[in-house]
Amino acid sequence: MSLSVMTIASPRMVRRLAAVACGAVALLAGSVAQAALPIENWTASTGAKVFFVPSPSIPMLDVNIDFDAGGRYDPPGKAGLATLTAALLDKGAAAQDGQPARNEAQVADAFADTGADFGGAAGGDRGGIGLRTLTASPEREQSLRLAGQLIKAPTYPAAVVEREKQRLITAIREGDSRPGVIADKTLSKAVYPNHPYGVSATPESVAAISRDDLLKFWRDNYTAKRAVVTLIGAIDRKQAEQIAEDLTRGLPEGVAAPKVPDVQMTIPGSETRIPHPAQQASVAMGQPAIARGDPDYFALLVGNYVLGGGGFSSRLTDQVREKRGLTYGVDSYFAPAKQPGPFGITLQTKKENTDEALRLVREILKQYVQTGPTDAELRAAKDNLVNGFPLRIDSNRKLLTNVANIGWYGLPLDYLDTWTAQIGKVTREQVRAAFQKHVHPDAMATVIVGGPAQP
Repeated sequence: MSLSVMTIASPRMVRRLAAVACGAVALLAGSVAQAALPIENWTASTGAKVFFVPSPSIPMLDVNIDFDAGGRYDPPGKAGLATLTAALLDKGAAAQDGQPARNEAQVADAFADTGADFGGAAGGDRGGIGLRTLTASPEREQSLRLAGQLIKAPTYPAAVVEREKQRLITAIREGDSRPGVIADKTLSKAVYPNHPYGVSATPESVAAISRDDLLKFWRDNYTAKRAVVTLIGAIDRKQAEQIAEDLTRGLPEGVAAPKVPDVQMTIPGSETRIPHPAQQASVAMGQPAIARGDPDYFALLVGNYVLGGGGFSSRLTDQVREKRGLTYGVDSYFAPAKQPGPFGITLQTKKENTDEALRLVREILKQYVQTGPTDAELRAAKDNLVNGFPLRIDSNRKLLTNVANIGWYGLPLDYLDTWTAQIGKVTREQVRAAFQKHVHPDAMATVIVGGPAQP
């Protein structure tokens, strides 16, 4: 699946082909790094946007359909609706286009018969499905017909809905016992006080979701005109066009996307301390930052690698962990989305070291925003990012994710071809200017879970 947003920091298979796939994908990644990636793009007659990359080396096809159907459209008091709508698509389907009605077990058996892999998921911005199948007939045709049936005629059986709601509620309760999860959720509320990005599913919000809510959310949002279809595999353009048409014809008419409030870009600096019996403290700090199409993306990508996104080569790890031993781990990240996503820093430390570690992190961040990276830090970050680029596209799944993001965020078709060149052009002054524009150390929310009381 390619539903999770691409972050600047650092959200199922045909086993008999695994060895062949690994070798062929490695060749693909090498060729992509040296030559133009042949991304073809068009709009289907249904209104869906389609992005296609032929990959004839492996007899497989990967399909991703992203719908403008993410959690930011969850109704008040029903957070988790988008997640359940996507996740339960494969739990049953009504008869459709000559295909018989199928229950949950029959859907699973049908995909097992063709060796295919299907799944639904949703994030804050988008929801949808991913399918991997053999390209040989009849496996491909059967898998595609079943995938189309599931997204066009899901039944959301009442008993299954209740079962999966209870599973999600149990998972939420378990997560809410962990300091890291508590810190992340509390930080989201502080960073996005008046926006859906700050809302997390709760046991109460999931319990309030009904089968009718799922069907309505699907009817309203799973529409061809709000879909991006991505295909990568051993098919030609004519076949790709037909597949996109078949998968998106017959989807609900839907409604116009609901209005989502603008992100409040300036938040007051705040600090929240939450008691917890854990042996170490979890600290999370952040603020709203950038949307995915921001022109400062590459400067922030390189700059964040230096600050805290580069693992042991980053300034935060060097100063806070290696030189002073104040943390088990510290990193920084940007998570751009359709609307401005967050910039954040997370760390874990012994309870007694919390205040010292937090003070040091704040000092490092403030200094970095003022001065930016050194020449040596910038050069090392750019070299590491450029040299690691093939690992971003070294499988069809990773390539699918990248191409789907190009389609979803409206990035240039040559985005992957020019990625390393864009990194190479970043200067120290660009990094410094971008951080000063988007990162405000004195206006960040901070959450400490498990640390000492307010000093």
